[in-house]
Amino acid sequence: MPENPPAPWEYCLHIPDDLRAVTVSRRTLRLILTVHGLIRLADTAELLATELVANAVLHAKGPAALRVGWSAGVLRLGAWDADPEPPEPPGPLAELGDAEDGRGLALVRACADQWGWQPLSRNGSRGKLVWCELAAA
Repeated sequence: MPENPPAPWEYCLHIPDDLRAVTVSRRTLRLILTVHGLIRLADTAELLATELVANAVLHAKGPAALRVGWSAGVLRLGAWDADPEPPEPPGPLAELGDAEDGRGLALVRACADQWGWQPLSRNGSRGKLVWCELAAA
C-alpha cells in the first residue's frame, strides 16, 4: 500500500540583528528536519540556511527571519531581512578563490536546485526574501 505524501508545512523563526542567530537558526533547522523525517537533507540545508541568515544579519542591519517550508517533495529555505535592496549577484564560485566575502550566494547557487529573491513586506516594513529550494529526490 503506497504511503500518503507528507502534508505541507512551514515554520518561521524571527531572529534579532545578532550573529548568534546564525547558530540558533542552523540548530533549529536541523531539529525541524529531524522531526519531519528529512534528516538526509540536513547537511546541505544547514549550509544554505547559514549563508542566507548570515547575509541577512551581516548586511541588512535589522530584524530578520528564517522561513522553512516543505511541499510536494521540495524543501524551501528563505531569509527575510528589512533591506529592500536586491542582493549582489553571485560570481562563479571557482573565481572567488579564498575571498572572505561574496561566497555566500555563490555557495547557495552551487548547492541548491533553485534560488532567487523577491521583494517582501513584513509587519508593514519593506524588505526582501532570499530563498532556495532542495528537492528530496
